[in-house]
Amino acid sequence: MSLPPQHPGQNPMPVIAAPRPVLPDYVSLNAKWCGDKPAFICGDEVLTWRAFSGRVNQVVRGLRTLGVTPRDHVGVVMDNSLAMAEIIWGIMAAGAAVVPLNTSISDEAMLAMLRDAGVRAVFASRAHVQCVTAIQSQLAGLLPDASIAVEGAAPGWQDYSQWRAQFETGPLRVEVDPESTCNIIYSSGTTGQPKGIVHSHQRRLDWAGDLAIALRYTSASVTLASIGMYSNIVWVGMLATVISGGTIVIMPKFDARAALELIARHRITNTAMVPLQYDMMLAADDGQIGVSSITAMMSAGSPLWEDLKRNLIGRFGPTIIELYGLTEGLITTLAPEDAARKLSSVGKPVLGSDLRIVDDDGRDVPHGQTGEIVGLSRFVMDGYLNRPDATNDAVLVDSDGRHWLKTGDLGKLDDEGFLYIVGRKKDLILSGGQNIYPADIEAVAIKHPDVADVAVIGVPHAKWGETPLALIVARQSAANEDEIRDWINAHVGKQQRISAVEFRAALPRNPNGKLLKAELRAPYWSQTRSQA
Repeated sequence: MSLPPQHPGQNPMPVIAAPRPVLPDYVSLNAKWCGDKPAFICGDEVLTWRAFSGRVNQVVRGLRTLGVTPRDHVGVVMDNSLAMAEIIWGIMAAGAAVVPLNTSISDEAMLAMLRDAGVRAVFASRAHVQCVTAIQSQLAGLLPDASIAVEGAAPGWQDYSQWRAQFETGPLRVEVDPESTCNIIYSSGTTGQPKGIVHSHQRRLDWAGDLAIALRYTSASVTLASIGMYSNIVWVGMLATVISGGTIVIMPKFDARAALELIARHRITNTAMVPLQYDMMLAADDGQIGVSSITAMMSAGSPLWEDLKRNLIGRFGPTIIELYGLTEGLITTLAPEDAARKLSSVGKPVLGSDLRIVDDDGRDVPHGQTGEIVGLSRFVMDGYLNRPDATNDAVLVDSDGRHWLKTGDLGKLDDEGFLYIVGRKKDLILSGGQNIYPADIEAVAIKHPDVADVAVIGVPHAKWGETPLALIVARQSAANEDEIRDWINAHVGKQQRISAVEFRAALPRNPNGKLLKAELRAPYWSQTRSQA
């Protein structure tokens, strides 16, 4: 039906005013329209959408009693559990911002993040109460009695189950400004000054909607949450499932064999994991567990090696979707239909987004040439909390005044517009005046049968300035460093030859699977600085 045109002098067309939904509205709507459907499952405990919504309402009322108001920030230092899901969604429904922290960080890093966020309340699993207690006195903005412990009370803490049980489960709506902060996810959990990545409710909802389409979520989706729920990777699956009205199965701790068994038991359709988890699953798989329910397996956090991608396709069929992206906002996906013919690509931007490959002056480079990846999307972060300097540094303004997110990643596009990741700008090795991209060497090294994991870094060299060194996790104790070095050098270009191979028991990675190369480089360069 077409509407008649408006003419001067006519009364303006009436507009139906309706509030924009925010993420917590999907919880209450799911409770209304599919109340008996499982929402969250953990072990043998199942919460229907009606029951989950009731618990979220209790958390909202409890936060009000504590004195938490809309736009306050609330810290969450927890291991995966149903309680963690209730708390996360309760904080959002109260109009406050969730600050979920990596539970493996040091007390010093935790203090820096909680202070930077200015948290007014803290929820912690019993295992992490002690480390939070050690820094509580330095959190000036913490409200009285606003420390809630899950899995049992502790001195100075309220027990979560008893605390929540005091409050009614009935419907409750708090008007949440779509432009207010939804969550703050910190990009640094080990070294350096932490940066809190701020996303509004509207941007998170846009992000979830675009990803639900790209990652094939529907109301029939059953999603496995196998990474800590402080990670943006697990938020992908969680938010996309909630807005689709599906079901989320929570793993308290990842175990490869257990993950396969959960896939069979709950007929899991969607996963969101890092490549290392998929590699572990394949190693634990005896082929006897049914996995035919899988429809979409998202891999993110670090590169999905070609051989691993082939093996996943062979075991799970054309279901793997590689995702490249930043918590800050840009996302590309390689659809299953393209995976086999574009094994080393990370795909194209999700619909509604754009990207460019630019040189150091912000000018586009031709297809096939390497440059920095910059992106444009409706869900790019609001900015870094308390860091206007870092926010400004992350923006490239084009001639039309549009703001592009600078990723710090190097990439290139092929003639069909598929993106290929070359590496991080800061990881670039400059040897004898030549640019060497570690990812190119790593892609070769991982193909050696004795190599389970690899990181190539630049180390000091008297003649060339720096030279590539391969740090390798071997598959067998009999592996030989010199043999692997020679094999790699025979399969890379002359300029890419590595100086040596060193074995490591494991390589440091963050919870999202990213290699912590700064940590690997530090000992080599600190020696050079101490000799200067």
